[in-house]
Amino acid sequence: MRNHKPVIYVVDDEASICRAVALLLKSHGYKVEIFSSAESFLAFKHLKLPSCVVLDIRLTNMSGLALQDAMAVRKLDIPIIFITGHGDIPMSVKAMKAGAIDFLPKPFTAKKLLNAITFALTKNVIQIKELAEISKINRLIKTLTPRELEVFRFVARGLMNKEIAQKRGTSLQTIKVHRGRVMRKMQAKTVTELILLAKKADINPSKN
Repeated sequence: MRNHKPVIYVVDDEASICRAVALLLKSHGYKVEIFSSAESFLAFKHLKLPSCVVLDIRLTNMSGLALQDAMAVRKLDIPIIFITGHGDIPMSVKAMKAGAIDFLPKPFTAKKLLNAITFALTKNVIQIKELAEISKINRLIKTLTPRELEVFRFVARGLMNKEIAQKRGTSLQTIKVHRGRVMRKMQAKTVTELILLAKKADINPSKN
């Protein structure tokens, strides 16, 4: 059976810090992956498990802040906890504005790090669930015909069947049939639920 323990990625070019953090985290039941550079972290095949990154802000070649930017570009949505022995206020502000969970100056206590990790993992579990839900919605959308997708967009705008029929120059009954098929394929019980699915999938209701 696979090990489903949360995984903590530690990215720091100080071997002593990596060892100390890894020892602490493993003693609390976490799986730990250690990287001495941002590049090696990006090259790693990240596990599809609840996770977070404990990241030194000052690294050789690519800095922690640069790695944060690179993760955003790659849509690598893993919460980041920055650690540093040389941080300053502008750095911490930039990191937090970009979505970092915390910014811990070295030396930090085990309690502060563990608390930050608990919060980060809770956030990541929510992210994973949301991404899975969006992925399912997109799979359902792919089952719609072009005309059904068109009707879906109109419904997402809040248009009634009669209004959609007028815009498309077709019969009210035809629109009712299309909307019924959309509801079934999207597994929506109500129009309100259908509109919510469109919002979650970022369907552009103004198109067409």
